[in-house]
Amino acid sequence: MSENTTPSAAAVEPVGAPPSPLRETWDYFRKNRGAYVGLIVIAIILFLALTAQWVAPYDPIAQDRAAFLKPPIWMEGADPRYILGTDAVGRDILSRLIHGAQLSVSIGVFVVILSMVSGIVLGMVAGYFRGWVEVAVMRLMDIMLALPSLVMALAIVAILGPGLENAMLAIAIVQLPHYVRLTRASVVSELNKEYVIASQIAGAGHTRQMFVNILPNCMAPLIVQGTLGISSAILDAAALGFLGLGAQPPLPEWGTMLSEAREFVGSAWWVITFPGLCILVTVLAFNLMGDGLRDALDPKMKR
Repeated sequence: MSENTTPSAAAVEPVGAPPSPLRETWDYFRKNRGAYVGLIVIAIILFLALTAQWVAPYDPIAQDRAAFLKPPIWMEGADPRYILGTDAVGRDILSRLIHGAQLSVSIGVFVVILSMVSGIVLGMVAGYFRGWVEVAVMRLMDIMLALPSLVMALAIVAILGPGLENAMLAIAIVQLPHYVRLTRASVVSELNKEYVIASQIAGAGHTRQMFVNILPNCMAPLIVQGTLGISSAILDAAALGFLGLGAQPPLPEWGTMLSEAREFVGSAWWVITFPGLCILVTVLAFNLMGDGLRDALDPKMKR
């Protein structure tokens, strides 16, 4: 007499649930050691920027007239109160660098938010409606890209006047074409997909179709571009500050600190070296993290 050979429920090997998209992206991201290091550096910079009021040992614009151009504490003639020395008017360099991190991060985030939001709207309209709207928007972006970015930023600041706010606006305008072109290309590639056609048949309006259905599927390359855009914004703001068109003294912006220290390159190297290193490390960290995000969010890199 034959027995029933149906396997029991206990004998069935359980199948693990697939990881969530966020977990999968994180797993790929942390495999990139350069990106992981960049993320750690950015976390440190953000912590200093958010806690600058409490972490910085001194007021960044307070002057000590008895401590002009004091070297760092490991050099002869240093003042132990000032770890990284002082500048030409007796201000603590470490405090100015920490508050400069706050300014630089704020500049980068503000510029990216402004340029990304504007670029998404323009690129979405151009890619969705096509026709003369697309031609007009994209030709304007091509004209803007034909001009060197720093030259265009200088021209805008020259028209609006020097200052931190005008410099941020100029940098946001300079970065705008990158987001417009990227959004438009992503929208065009999504238009003929089944979920978009199904939404049209269901009666979805243009606004819902663009910003609810299509936009979420276009965000991956925009997030990568935004991360890289922060580093570009910090670098451009430092360049404008160095030329005297960005943040104005006594604001402790890194580019402005470089500009003020030009005449001391040979006699007080620390005054110009430390702000330059801060710009280098911050820009490099954001670039490394941006490259890691690009690899983690690109399906082709996961194969």
